[in-house]
Amino acid sequence: MTEKTSALSVQKIAILGAESSGKSQLAEALAHHYQTVWVPEYLREFVEKNGRVPQESDQLHIAQVQLQQEQHLLDKAHRWLFCDTTPLMTALYSRFYFKQVDAELLGLEQAHDYALTLVTAPDFPWIADGLQRESPEVRQRIHDNLVDTLDARGIPFVLVEGSLQQRLEQVKFTLDFLS
Repeated sequence: MTEKTSALSVQKIAILGAESSGKSQLAEALAHHYQTVWVPEYLREFVEKNGRVPQESDQLHIAQVQLQQEQHLLDKAHRWLFCDTTPLMTALYSRFYFKQVDAELLGLEQAHDYALTLVTAPDFPWIADGLQRESPEVRQRIHDNLVDTLDARGIPFVLVEGSLQQRLEQVKFTLDFLS
């Protein structure tokens, strides 16, 4: 094997979950453990840069930038690219908050092409951040919607629960099994 793994052999891992469920912590910890890179959630950057939550008209742009960042980091990844969210979550939030999904965003959502999908359980303490996070009740509803959506679309997933260390162990077990 070459020193740098080719982008063609890198497998993308989707890390999905509701607000304040530990997606970013898990993505960063997995990237560190596997000595690779991870794709941060663009939504967080968008909210910080704009000082507001996204409007319906922002949703497609957010999903497109998320995918662009995945593409950009694919060449820097080694074996795995851990993706802190995907357009599927953007579409899910669009349905939740705006009661519809832009047709182009729907297409991005349908193109869920990840080697593995992880779902973070909403069992971390909920932390308000002033803009992006609404409540523990909304977090649970989003989690339930996510699980229902994955089931309805026939997308297999691994639910990771517990502390960050427990989640790491669950994912390492799964990735070792897939290898």
